[in-house]
Formats: sequence, structure tokens, C-alpha cells
Amino acid sequence: MQILVTGGSGFIGSHFIRYSLNKYPDLRVINVDSLTYAAHPDTNKSLESVAPGRYQFVHEDITSPKVADLIRATPIDAIVNFAAESHVDRSILEPAIFVMTNIKGVENLLNAARKKGGVRFVQVSTDEVYGSLAPTDPRSVETSPMSPNSPYAASKASADLLVLANNKTYAQDVVVTRCTNNYGPNQFPEKFMPLLIANAIEGLPIPVYGDGQQVRDWIYVEDHCSGIDLCLRKGVSGEIYNISSDSEMKNLDVAKLVFKKMGKPETLLKFVGDRPGHDRRYGLDATKIINELGWKPAMSFEAGLEKTIEWYKKNEGWWKKLRGKEFYDYYSANYDVKFKTASTSGTP
Repeated sequence: MQILVTGGSGFIGSHFIRYSLNKYPDLRVINVDSLTYAAHPDTNKSLESVAPGRYQFVHEDITSPKVADLIRATPIDAIVNFAAESHVDRSILEPAIFVMTNIKGVENLLNAARKKGGVRFVQVSTDEVYGSLAPTDPRSVETSPMSPNSPYAASKASADLLVLANNKTYAQDVVVTRCTNNYGPNQFPEKFMPLLIANAIEGLPIPVYGDGQQVRDWIYVEDHCSGIDLCLRKGVSGEIYNISSDSEMKNLDVAKLVFKKMGKPETLLKFVGDRPGHDRRYGLDATKIINELGWKPAMSFEAGLEKTIEWYKKNEGWWKKLRGKEFYDYYSANYDVKFKTASTSGTP
């Protein structure tokens, strides 16, 4: 089997490639990635050492005609699309980039796969397409209506609709997966979990939006990868599969748990004004993938958190490369200017 993975130098994509190459000795992977700011320069080198001769890297953007040419000219059995602009804050400030990559890029990949024929297309999506849940609402299922509230979520919902429409209109072989908040090693430090851990290591204030009572559903990245792999190999064409380990927690409680495990004071918390359109709660019901494909998560939240903290402690050189002047300038502007937030410590 040979698969083309887009966005394979990012956090989840790189873990998926490593997981797949380790699990399947006869698998070959082509990784197409444009190497945006969120891709670490060492990721590709480490992947090459995992499976010599079974991994190929192509530096290209998924919106490019060159990617369509590559798909048409290369023997592949499937495309797994991780490529996306994914940070909600950035989508609020620069939505056009998200429309280009997350919608036009998916259209480019879909069209090339359809014209080639015989290629399964797996779209890796997000729980954010369902929108915000109230505290007592049941968790979102695959048939729940989409109600995206950020430019990022809207762009992902649009891509999902394109993928599913191609199945209905052209009988194209597609599967959509939707997952909760991922965490684990190698995650770009603008995301909540690595930002918490890295800032705690450096003794820097940790920004928490609003009152910190927003609820997120957490999953260890390797559990997500195992779910995607099952959907790729056993998922029913035209279907959506939610992937969740049922680990809902308030952001403030996650921050306090990180502090406890790292021996850091809660005085590092810095409450800032809330993000515009900030969803209050996400929660996914994974009954379908559990019952139909036999998937189940292997990692508990606390065990995964401990592994993640230890990785960031042992790999400061990795994430510090990504926390240069541009990183700090962006966050300074983000919290103190563009979102008009309060630069105060303590309670909101």
C-alpha cells in the first residue's frame, strides 16, 4: 500500500506517519507539506530514519497544481489530508489564509483524486464544526448539525461538505473523521497544552481566556492516529466518524493540573479577555467508531499528560527553536492589542 499524506510535517500528521510506518512494514508514505511556521524543520529528518526507503517528502502547497500533477502521476491507494491552517486565533486575524488552504486546497486534492480514480480520500476534520454545546447538552454525534463559530471552524465545515458532496455527486470514495483536542509530543507551542507546559518551564505567565470555564474534550495524539488508521482501512465510504476519548475538562482545571504535576504556582495564571466568538464547550460521542470499527483509546488523560510534560522537559531545544521573536511578538499583539484584552493577573 502507498498513501499520500498532506500536512505530514505538522503535529498530528507527523505522528500519523510514524504510527503507520511502524505498524505496517510494507507501507510506503509520500508526505506533501508546505512547511509553514507550525512545521518543525527536524520532523522530516526523523521520519526518514523511521523507515528508510519507505518515506518520501515533497515540499509543496496543497493548493498548487503541482500537487494535482503529483497525485495523477503517482501510484497511490489513498490520500489522508491533515494539511490545514488550524489556529483559531490566527483565523480571526487572517481568515483569507484559512479559506485558501482549508477549502481551496481540499478542492484541489479532491478533484485530482477523483480524476485519477481508485483513490480513497480521508478528510481529517475537527469537533469545532459542530459549534458550541451548553453544559447539559448531549455530546455531538455524526448527524448533529454543523454550526461553526470561527473562521477556522467554518473553513473546516466547508471542506467537510465538499468532501461529502463529492461522494454523493460523483460516488467518490471518501471518509471524514472529526476529532477532539489533541495533545502530546511535538505540538507547536501556540496551542493551549504546549503553551501551558512551555511557559511553566520558563516561568512565564500563562494566558487563560475569560473565566477559564470553557470545556474541551482531550485525546492523546496516538489514539487519534489509531482511529484515523481504522477509518482509512475499514471506514464506510461517505461516512463520518467522531474520534474521542471522552475526556472533557475545563481549561482552568487543565491548567491547574499541569501546574500541580510540574510543581508550579497557580500565580502564573494570567486571565485575559475572551476570544471573540469563543465556543463554550465541545464534546464528541465516539460510539459509532467504537461499535462499527472496534476502536478504543489506549491512553488516559492523566497518563498522556505526564508523558507530554516529560517530553517537553527533555526536549527544550525542540520547542525553543519555535519560540523566537516572531512567536512572542505575535502573542504580545494577540493578547494585548488585537483582542483588546486585559493585561492583569489573578481572577477575571
